[in-house]
Amino acid sequence: MSLAQYADDGLFAPRKIADAFRTTSDEIARTIGLGKDAVQRKERVRSDKTQRRLREMVEIINKVEARFGSGLIAYAWYRSEPLSGFSGQTAMQLVRNGRSDDVLEYIDAVDAGVHA
Repeated sequence: MSLAQYADDGLFAPRKIADAFRTTSDEIARTIGLGKDAVQRKERVRSDKTQRRLREMVEIINKVEARFGSGLIAYAWYRSEPLSGFSGQTAMQLVRNGRSDDVLEYIDAVDAGVHA
């Protein structure tokens, strides 16, 4: 899915993301490590922090979607699959800790045949 399909008026829209992954906006907030106000209150949705976390999550899921054949399965991987080389942390946990670049590099390494 293209990034634009997760957005409204140039901003990532938590409701659209939640609908795509068959979950709730509250669950999306928890997934990105923010409170529910971050995805419910208009001014908080527009904040740099909320938009950055939403973008990071969507970019990572989009990057692995083809590997899993479905956005739903990619979302499940993002939330639950421990990544080797990261002390058993998931992509979700790493993103919550500001390490989305590490996740993207890990995915690139796996795609290149380098096993982390």
